[in-house]
Order: sequence, then C-alpha cells, then structure tokens
Amino acid sequence: MTLKIYGISASRAARPLWAALELGVSFEHMAMTYKAGATRTPEFLALNPNGHIPVVVDERPEGSVTVWESMSCALYIARVHGQADGQSITPATPREEAEALRWGFWTVTELEKDALTVLMHRMAMPADQRKPELAEQAENRLKVPLAVLEAHLQAQHAHGQAHVAADRFTVADVCVASVANWIRPAPGLLAQFPAVSGWLHACMEREAQKRVRAMP
Repeated sequence: MTLKIYGISASRAARPLWAALELGVSFEHMAMTYKAGATRTPEFLALNPNGHIPVVVDERPEGSVTVWESMSCALYIARVHGQADGQSITPATPREEAEALRWGFWTVTELEKDALTVLMHRMAMPADQRKPELAEQAENRLKVPLAVLEAHLQAQHAHGQAHVAADRFTVADVCVASVANWIRPAPGLLAQFPAVSGWLHACMEREAQKRVRAMP
C-alpha cells in the first residue's frame, strides 16, 4: 500500500501530515504548492476537480481511495491507518468518534474563516497590505466560538481529560488546533481563554507538529 499526501505544510495539508506523523504512518509527501497554477493542471484536477490541496491518495489492495478536504483527510488517516486502541490519535469509542467529527466540522464552520483573517492581517501578509480593522472585527467574532471551546475544555478538565475528545491527544485535537493556531498572532485574545491557550500551546509543542513545520 502507498499513501500520498499532496500539499505543502504551510497550507491546510498540515492537517493530514500531522495526523500521519502522529501515527507513524509511512507516506509520500507530494509537496505541491497552490501557486502558479499547480493545482489547475489536468493531472491534478483528475485527483481533485475543485483544484485545491490537500488531497490524500491511498493505494489499497482493493483499489485507490482519494480524499479531499483537509479535515476529511485527517479523519480518514486516523480512522483507516490508526488503531482504535485507546493509545493513538484514532478514536477508540463511539464518544471519541463523535467528538472528532463534531469538533472537526465545528472548526470549519465556526472558527476557520475568522482565524484565517487574524493570521493574514496580523502576521502573514506584507505589513503594507494588512488591514488591522479586519483583524479586529474577526477577533471580536472569534470570542463566541472560543468561549464555546473554552467551556468544553473546562468540562473536559473537570472529568480528568486534558484534550478535546479524551484524556489523550487525538485527531480531534489535530483538527481544532491546526486552525486555532492561526489565532496566536492575537495573544491578547487568546489570553481571555486560558484553557484554550494552555491546550493549544501543548498541542503545538508536540514532536509531530514540529516535524510538520519543518517540512516543505
């Protein structure tokens, strides 16, 4: 079997890359950028007609499996290539599976757009192109979903669980932290949510995450 992950680490491809590295899964990293029309070639569009990275292609004995969308890619890798043993990032119980699904989709619908605005207009864009007012508006909107995540993590702590879905780091944490990390250029905002801030710091200090950041 061959697992290929298309996309550079400085993109949403970081999510499946992180999941694979946490599991110790062998994969081929196709470090494809989204620039210069690379995702608009006939060859790539045959993999993902939407023309976006990441894409995961899993060559299996029963045939090739292609997965689009970064959260789906990460969840797929954890579900198919991990062991539901209560030790790895793979959900091991129906509750853990539900938490991974709901928080993964929640992140896309409630967190990602404004988190990306903060990242771009606080850090990633050239200084002369940034619009601080857009970042401020996004930060104000983010207070609502961050309060939801804060309450959830506090409830988890009350039950002796330090992570989103369990007492251990799982793919649910991969999904949420990969986006919440975009808010770190707004430290004043994160400081208002100490449970989120502490959890996020721990996630980003994991060895597999450091390896992702070192990849092309």
